[in-house]
Amino acid sequence: MAGHDLRQPLQVIASAHDVLAQILASEEQREELVRAEDATKQLAGMLGQLVEDKRADDDLQLPVPLRPVLAGLAGEFAGAARLKGITFLVTATRRTAFSHPVLLTGMLRNLIRNAIDYTSPGGGVFVTARRCGAELRIEVRDTGIGISAIALSTIFKAFQRADDSRTNGLGLGLYIVKHIAGLLGHRVEIRSTEGRGSTFTVIAEAARYRAPRPISLARRSRINELDAAGERPNPNWACD
Repeated sequence: MAGHDLRQPLQVIASAHDVLAQILASEEQREELVRAEDATKQLAGMLGQLVEDKRADDDLQLPVPLRPVLAGLAGEFAGAARLKGITFLVTATRRTAFSHPVLLTGMLRNLIRNAIDYTSPGGGVFVTARRCGAELRIEVRDTGIGISAIALSTIFKAFQRADDSRTNGLGLGLYIVKHIAGLLGHRVEIRSTEGRGSTFTVIAEAARYRAPRPISLARRSRINELDAAGERPNPNWACD
């Protein structure tokens, strides 16, 4: 019902774009209009997919290549990050997750939007994906204000914000992320230090998973040596 009812205001917005295209004079204004039109098309596309998707709940997951998902989000938020004066980097990947393209994109969109909102000018937001065994870990890391230990226990509840001084938004973004994760069988992890930033990680099953090749005796010996010395550089050495 929501998808159906939202089509009408989207059509009004699209019509307004057509009018503005005829009266805007400066190149800068036209560039902003193009960004607005792209965002409207993306929203219309998402609504269309959700309305027409009649799969059963147990068929929600399918192989989703991450490259087009992340590329779309990179283009969507590049302008906002540039205007705010923060670094925004999305690392390309060829990995594929068992997920749902619309719902996974919505989860990451909420996380990236929050990261940009809560990062001050001069900071950065970084999106990466890597495989760890049979899982894919999609990370959204920022150098923003971070989240206090007290707030961490409530941020996934509806109408909650990590920073109550901000009045924009309903405080539903992370609640939606958690709800979709449960629907898809994904997990969401968070690491945060107040004043130093946060990392949200969406964990999904990796598609086309292949068992790792046996580790040579020489490499296993070296790993054991590093473990014994407490010097192994990357505790997630099985991830790539």
